[in-house]
Order: sequence, then structure tokens, then C-alpha cells
Amino acid sequence: MNKNMISIVILAAGKGSRMNSSKAKVLHTISGKPMLYHIIKAARKISDDVTVVVAHQKEVVETLMHSYFNDINFVVQDTENFPGTGGAMKNVSTKNEKILVLNGDMPLVTPHSLEVFLQNDNDIMMSIFNLQNPNGYGRVIIKNKQVKRIVEQKDASASELLVTTVNAGIYAFSKDVLDKYIPLLNNENAQKEYYLTDIISMAKADGLNIIPLLVDEEYFKGVNSKKDLSSAEEIMQERIKTRWMESGVTMQLPSTIYIDEGVVFEGECTVENGCRITGNTLIKESHIKAHSVIEDSIVKNSDVGPLAHLRPASHIEDSHVGNFVEVKKSTLKGVKAGHLSYIGDATVDEGTNIGAGVITCNYDGINKHKTVIGKNVFIGSDSQLIAPVTLEDNVMIAAGTTVRSGKINSGELALSSAKLRVIKDFYYKFFSNK
Repeated sequence: MNKNMISIVILAAGKGSRMNSSKAKVLHTISGKPMLYHIIKAARKISDDVTVVVAHQKEVVETLMHSYFNDINFVVQDTENFPGTGGAMKNVSTKNEKILVLNGDMPLVTPHSLEVFLQNDNDIMMSIFNLQNPNGYGRVIIKNKQVKRIVEQKDASASELLVTTVNAGIYAFSKDVLDKYIPLLNNENAQKEYYLTDIISMAKADGLNIIPLLVDEEYFKGVNSKKDLSSAEEIMQERIKTRWMESGVTMQLPSTIYIDEGVVFEGECTVENGCRITGNTLIKESHIKAHSVIEDSIVKNSDVGPLAHLRPASHIEDSHVGNFVEVKKSTLKGVKAGHLSYIGDATVDEGTNIGAGVITCNYDGINKHKTVIGKNVFIGSDSQLIAPVTLEDNVMIAAGTTVRSGKINSGELALSSAKLRVIKDFYYKFFSNK
């Protein structure tokens, strides 16, 4: 595809008051990434000239998008003097002859859904939906396959209110059209805003071709509320999971599984029901068992769970991490941690077995400290390793032992359990006074 065919402008300046949130509307997340991220990602697949118009929380929006993309243009809208969608285009400069204008609250667009706007040479192409209930939308009046006019609901006649064709809010313009009509826009309306839709009526009066394009609502669905956000999340999740299942990942009850946009699977993997996998996690040739949570981690040739939790920066390879085991910022290679353990800020080498109830005590209240565990180490149940501590290769830690900061040398056994005392008839003496 020739990316020089079209420039894309994304309108992302609005506050989104219906979201009832202090966060900028376009920064609300869908499958782990801001809405605006998803739109820019799709836009960059078909264009080498993408511009984002910002205003509300512009510094935050720009900074976050720059963390994902390094080739996006930003234009700040003068919302005080030129509010509205038409005002957003006032200072936009593009390099290609065709310009596609998108809204920043449409995170479900895909490159394929946008490509259809490239397949015409008309002056203006505008997107439309057919809705069973068009209440609240501007009606699009079409005659002889041309857009005749757009009528806002409050201005529509009784017959026009019966029209179910509505404006989806996406436009493809020739550069000449925008250069001519943007300077002619005015704010002589109830909202005192500059509307992009006014170009339609001006262009129609001048005899220009305005072609309606019927689009699938799924791809151009706007997110204006937390309810819309939830609906969009369900659609995005279905896409993500379908893509990975088609690539060979086995998912048991996929409707119960959550997978972020940045997660990558390699090889033959299985994800059981109820799992949550987030961040830039990589899972390769592994089995993630029911109700496990994996965050920003790497799992290779391993099984995790059920009910395990890998917190960020965990690297699990050739290992078994069992039920109710929590791992944080640790590397396990060839390790068995069957159940009920916490492993934090640690490196654990191959052949090591970590018993039930083992805790690496990595935080002293001020600083985090490292635990280093070598090869073929056996750590008995209910032991505590108070970091910083090193267990060399071929070490045994007796059950119930507390290993304080220091080092256990290769071949040694460490134990700190108190000797068992048995006091005869203590039970009866204790309760006889109750």
C-alpha cells in the first residue's frame, strides 16, 4: 500500500465530559492501551502523515503518545477562539492530496476499515450508519447516491426524523476542498462552534460530489461514556483472542480470559479459564492454568498456576510455578515452586525446589534487597530468606528455617528450628481454670 496516498487527521481535543472523569477522554484505556493509541496505530498502517489535534490535557496526551510513536505530528487547537470540529482543522497542514479526518474516540478502527476511504476520487466522502434507533444523531439525507444535506435532530422535520441513516463522523476530503472551505466556516449557531459538517452544505451548494459510505458500526463506534468504554473493550477483547486462537493458542472458555493488546504468544500455548494477562508479556510454549494473573513478564517452556500471580519483570523459564505462588521481579530457570510461596527480587537457578510457604523477605521498610539462589538448592517449607542473602549451589534449608542476611556455602545445611518440647497434661491444666 502506498502510504503517500492519504494524510490522516485525528481530532483528540475534547474533554469528554460524559466520561465523568478527570482523565482526558482519549486516554481512557482499551485492552491496556489508551484509545488514541489504537487509532494512531491503525492510521500509521495506511498513512505516513498522521496529525493529532489536541487541546484538553495536551501535554499529557502528547507525552504519552510520544512514548509509543516517534513520527506523529501534533497541532494544538485554539479552543477559546475556534471551538468545534471545524475549529480543530484551522491550523492543520497536511502533505498529501487526500485527507481523512477521524475522531479520537473511535478505538475500534482498523487499517482495513480505513482503506475503503482510499477507493474513490470524489471531492468529499462521508461515513454513514443505518441505525434502528437513530435518536440523538444527525440525519443524512441522500438522493441519487449523493449526500443532499445533514439535518441535526433538533432541526429535523417529522419526515426527516423517520430517516435511519445517520452521520458516523468520518470524512475524506480532497486537500483543495479543505483549503477552500475551512476559512469560510463561522460559528453562527446555538453552540457558537465551528462545525466540520458545515463544509457539506457549502460544498453541496457549489455542486461538489459528496458520496456517502456505509460503514460497519463496530469499527467506527464512538466511546462517549464508561458504558461505551465497556462495550468497546468487549469487542477489542474478542478480536485479540480470536487472532491468537487462529495463530494456534488454545483458550479454554475464552470469554472469561482477559488479554492486553501488547501480549505476545509464541509456539503452542494453552490459556485456561479466568486468566488475566497484561502489559508487554511474552508467553512461549507454555501452559497458563486457571485464574492466574501475569503482568509484564516472560514465560517460556513453563506452566504457571492455577491461581498464580506473576508481577512485573518476572522471567520464568523451564519452570513450574504452582497455585498461590507469587513472583515479582525475579528470574526462575529450571525451578519448581509448587504452592503458597512469595519470590521477590530474586534469581533462582535450575534444579532448585522451593517448598510451600517459602518467603523471600526482600523489603526492610526502606530498601529492596536481592536474593540469589544457586543450582540444586532445596528449600524446606515455611522458610524465610531475609535479603540480601545468597544460597550457593547444592544447599539445603531445613523446613521452618529463617536465613538472615548473608551466605550459605555450597554443600551446607541451614536450620534454625527450635527443638520440640512436649509438656504432659498441659491442655487439661490450661483449661481447668477457665
